[in-house]
Parts: sequence; C-alpha cells; structure tokens
Amino acid sequence: MQARSALFDVYGDHLRARGSEAPVAALVRLLDPVGIAGPAVRTAISRMVMQGWLEPVQIGGGRGYRTTPRANRRLDETGNRVYRRDVHDWDGRWHLAFVAPPASRAARSRLRAGLTFIGYAELADNVWVSPYGRTELASVLERESATASTARADHFDPPPTGAWDLDALRSAYDGWLEASGDLVAQHLAAHDDPDEAAFAARFHLVHEWRKFLFADPDLPAALLPADWPGRAAAQLFAAEADRLKPGADRFVARCLGN
Repeated sequence: MQARSALFDVYGDHLRARGSEAPVAALVRLLDPVGIAGPAVRTAISRMVMQGWLEPVQIGGGRGYRTTPRANRRLDETGNRVYRRDVHDWDGRWHLAFVAPPASRAARSRLRAGLTFIGYAELADNVWVSPYGRTELASVLERESATASTARADHFDPPPTGAWDLDALRSAYDGWLEASGDLVAQHLAAHDDPDEAAFAARFHLVHEWRKFLFADPDLPAALLPADWPGRAAAQLFAAEADRLKPGADRFVARCLGN
C-alpha cells in the first residue's frame, strides 16, 4: 500500500469530518497500525503539498496539514461513491462524451484513468459512455486540459454494457464476498488494543473496497442480472464498516489528542 493512497483514505474516511486537518505526528500515529512508517508518511505529505492536495497549517502550536478545496471535492465525491450515498434514478437514456484529448501521452493516460474512475467507458475512439451525466466530468477534463462535447442517446440496440468488463467485475465481487471476512479477522487479531484493531481492520476494508471505484460504473439495476453479486458485496461492506466504526473513531480521537 502506498503512503499517498493511505493518506487520502485517512483524510477522506476520518479527518474530513474533523476539520480536514491533523498534526504530522497524528498522521504518523494513524498510519503506523497499517504498516506505513513515519518517513514514508512525511515524504508522501511533501509530495501531496506539491501536487496541490494538502496545505500546511499551524495546529496547537505545531505543524500540521489540511486538505485543499480541490482535495475536499475529490474526497467528498469518492466518499459518496464508497458508501453509495447517491442513488441514481435512471431515465433509460445514455450520456455520451465526445472527447478532444490532450496532446501529451501522459495526460491522455491520466484522462483515461479519470474518466474510468467516475464511471465512463470508451465505446469507440474518444467516445465515452455512461448511463448518467457525471457531475465530475468537467473537473476531470479541466485537469488534463481536455474538452468534450456531450449528447444524450435515447436508445441503444443492444445496450452498450459491453463497454465494461462485467464478467471480470462479477468475479471481483465474488472474490470480495469470499475474502472480506478473513481480511477483517486478520487485522482484528493483529493488534492487542481493540480500538487500534478496529481502526486497522476498517482501514483495510475501506481501502480494498475503494478499488471497485475504478471498475464498477454503477450501472442501473435494470441493466444488471438479478443475481448480481455487487449488491450482496455492498451490503456486507456497509455492515462491517458500521460495526468497526465506533472503535476506529475512538482510536482516531486518541491520535488527535481529543
């Protein structure tokens, strides 16, 4: 696990509701139970400052870091998707984005990853499709200096669900249902302090679940089979995350000194 990714998880899942800031020492303490050493945390913080995700602040007479408005927007968008807070009502129409990509290969690669992350799939060269118009589309395009024209399609025959690898996604959800219990039990058993154990178990649970954000386009139920395992996986994740949250919250409070 990369320290940068772990910091995003900590800020999004724990610190967003606590002022979105923390002292450096607290960040180091928070990431110690998940196996990330202090030097790696400090290096990741420096890089995130340079990338515009964090900014330095004074907290209690010491140095700390707060997420920037740009980071807060991304964390809120991600949190809504992780916890399935936004329930879409699908009107049966499809959203198309005809993308004029940037010139740089690196920027094109980042753009492709960004569009996939928010739920689009490439239907043809530079033509991206989603069942909904995603509010994050403009910011994803702007970050990479790309533009797009958009349209709504009333009818596809057959539906463009083949643009996503749903067989691989089904297998991934099946694997989650089989492995998540062992994942939680393993981390609960690895720590003597019950609150620290709950924090570590929940951290890894959320971190693994977040990977589905890069693969699951959140297709309408009408387009998925009745036995779609993503439904059971989401229910299991929500139940386990809720069960572990009180202990994890107590550990975070201790690390923050309140």
